[in-house]
Amino acid sequence: MGTISLFPQSAEVNSENHLLLGGCDSIKLAEEFGTPLYVFDEAALREKCAQYRQEFGQRYPNTLIIYACKAFINKALALVFIEEGLGLDVVSGGELAIARSVGFPMKRVYFHGNNKSRSELELALEWGVGRIVVDNFNELALLNEVAKKAGASQEILLRLTPGVDPHTHAYTTTGAVDSKFGFPITQAEEAISRAMSSSFLNLIGLHFHIGSQISELDPYREAIAIVLGFAAEMRARYGFGLKEFSPGGGLGITHSQDSPTPSIADFAHAITSTVLDKCSELGLEQPQLIVEPGRSIAGPAGVALYTVGAIKEISGVRKYVSVDGGMADNIRPALYGTKYEALVANKVEGSELERVTIAGKFCQSGDILIRDIDLPTVEPGDIIAVPCCGAYCLSMASNYNASQKPAIVLVKGGRARLIRRRESYEDLMSYDVV
Repeated sequence: MGTISLFPQSAEVNSENHLLLGGCDSIKLAEEFGTPLYVFDEAALREKCAQYRQEFGQRYPNTLIIYACKAFINKALALVFIEEGLGLDVVSGGELAIARSVGFPMKRVYFHGNNKSRSELELALEWGVGRIVVDNFNELALLNEVAKKAGASQEILLRLTPGVDPHTHAYTTTGAVDSKFGFPITQAEEAISRAMSSSFLNLIGLHFHIGSQISELDPYREAIAIVLGFAAEMRARYGFGLKEFSPGGGLGITHSQDSPTPSIADFAHAITSTVLDKCSELGLEQPQLIVEPGRSIAGPAGVALYTVGAIKEISGVRKYVSVDGGMADNIRPALYGTKYEALVANKVEGSELERVTIAGKFCQSGDILIRDIDLPTVEPGDIIAVPCCGAYCLSMASNYNASQKPAIVLVKGGRARLIRRRESYEDLMSYDVV
């Protein structure tokens, strides 16, 4: 029963030996909405938001928590984050448009990205985005030009690359020297000079983001010390005042029993204590702290449900259990080697276990969701539930093999609300022109 601890806190097993999520029978959810189905526990989402506000707020009151939309965003989730008092970290015109569509307070929206287009920057200014996090010299010049044309000054932060290894997967490391993101610390002084001399840009802060799915806290401490030390140097040379400081996000989550990660409380303590200590040491005024969690809010709240189809046993080698989803809705095992755990949702507490490999239905040998997992004897028609699927699964989903992206439901107090319908075949062809 250890695996159930990876599911949202509301998860339990009913008298029929079925997995309940948010008070809803997962088997009935699968019957009503079909599979693959992604289930978000609303209470779990809100609880993570509250934990971030509390853990940072009690240690460093001048903190704004902004949700990193790249983990996953849609209208329903954006409304939850409005109600929870969070801001948004967006990285595209599309994410910006979702925020605007629900009336998200634009002053709490921070626009990131390493290659923002002119049209995206024009939209950001037109819609009154709060901050633009400038990533490179090209953007610095382009944004000043766009702001001049709009006749309005834009507040910005500069994204720096502190050269710190967060010890995570190479594809999710973003703070090392060799990165497509941000101004290397060796070029950052020139960026400060240019930003402060730009007529229509108001430089108010510095940002860094060292990576994602991070399980160690020392890299954050190291990067904070580097960037705040740099800020102190820029104050002395240029009179730069650090009003806002963002150490990004990237806190990892526990996908399996053998991959523990720090708690939100530990993360908050490491960040705030280092900022307070370094500001005191360097004689800096304490800036507003901007923290950008994504995965650690959405990830644990999401559960993927699949239906078992074909089963193939190769004697002495492996037993494959194929499900009706896979790399089109969750590419992370194939892309990053992410290890998940699972339950058979219609017989959670089965006594006899067998070792199986859960395979996706798509035409790639690498379409394996979970390799070598012990489950109660699995049969066609069983429902497989995979926890910790709320982040980066849906946002990276594709229509590979002309598959339909899955439906999503939000559950709370025994009620399920559809927040994205399943794509239809007509949807797949709706953009085609013949």
